Amino acid sequence: MFVRVGIWLSLSIALAALCVSAVAEDDPGASASASVKEIWNRTYGGSGIEFAGDVQVTRDGGCAIIGTTDSFGSGGVDAWLIKTDPDGNEMWNRTFGGPKYDLGASILQTRDGGYIITGETESYGAGGSDVWLIKTDPDGMRQWDRTFGGPDFETGLTVMESEDGSYVIVGGTKSYGAGDLDVWMIRTDHEGNEIWNRTFGGPGYECGISTQRTKDRGYIITGRTHSYGSEEGDLWLIKTDHEGNEMWNRTFGGGGYDVGRSVQETGDGGYVVVGETTSYGSGSQDIWILKTDAAGNEQWNKTFGGAYYDACSSVLETKDGGYIIAGHTESFGYLPVAPGPTGRRPGNAWLIKTDSKGDKEWDMNFDGGGLDSVRETKDGGYVIAGYIHYITLDIQLIKLKEM
Repeated sequence: MFVRVGIWLSLSIALAALCVSAVAEDDPGASASASVKEIWNRTYGGSGIEFAGDVQVTRDGGCAIIGTTDSFGSGGVDAWLIKTDPDGNEMWNRTFGGPKYDLGASILQTRDGGYIITGETESYGAGGSDVWLIKTDPDGMRQWDRTFGGPDFETGLTVMESEDGSYVIVGGTKSYGAGDLDVWMIRTDHEGNEIWNRTFGGPGYECGISTQRTKDRGYIITGRTHSYGSEEGDLWLIKTDHEGNEMWNRTFGGGGYDVGRSVQETGDGGYVVVGETTSYGSGSQDIWILKTDAAGNEQWNKTFGGAYYDACSSVLETKDGGYIIAGHTESFGYLPVAPGPTGRRPGNAWLIKTDSKGDKEWDMNFDGGGLDSVRETKDGGYVIAGYIHYITLDIQLIKLKEM
């Protein structure tokens, strides 16, 4: 169960902390080359566990957050949609789900002002868990939903809208394909009816974690492969045409565990990918950023991390041509508890800003949590969604701006 294990593992390592704070001056991961101001931060949640999967800046300057809640909804765990105003104040929220485990992973505001959401559901569909696609109106009221899957495990991790109003979902499938778990790409019409689907993979374990529509109307996908590259798993980059047919694929990694978490086409026509690596870097696991040309050939790569576990979820090319990375660190920041028997420590949310060559310009960490998604706002600032641990785990939304 790829998504569930990964998310709940990351949540289990977030211990109690009191507030959000800028990175300390004596922190080895700190950078003072830019003045970054926190404009506001907001939390959303109840008595249970909530976490964010994705955030989008909406046309009215506010935000739409998709995540998961077990405080509200129909039962078990539900997908949770929150709409905020430009200051992060909640305008409304909606839950989607049934009696079992239902997850919201990715959201996009659609051309009609509504929202398209993907994730996974155990409450509906054909098997153990299915890809779930939900379309809402501008007020978050469900217009329709669709499930895709077979008798085994499926998940949707990212969704895109095409120019004609159709949707493309990327995730993973165990019911179809060539091996244990394959990358699964589904295209639907504007009402969520399947037009085609494609699988990518070999006899081992693969999953597609992030995708983006490219300028040539195709798609770029990143994730992880165990069928190609090293036995421990490599970062995998796949380029398709507009019909989902593979044009090329590339693997990146060494002898350890390597994975791609987020990919974006860059202004020069190449691609930037962030993920994690145990093959390279400073510690047990580091954040890894790679830049490729348009054919997927590596141009450079950089790692960020310390002696312990560091991870990331999202990358964005910024207006100045640099990159901003959202993630989690156990190496830097407020870490009052020593490593436990497994060597793991309580960690912090971590935000890293680089220049166009991947060299760090500044970073900040925020006590007791992790960052799942970062977006640039119209005023040149950033909004970051993630989770924070107070008494329980809540969704957190932070607005920052370089001064």
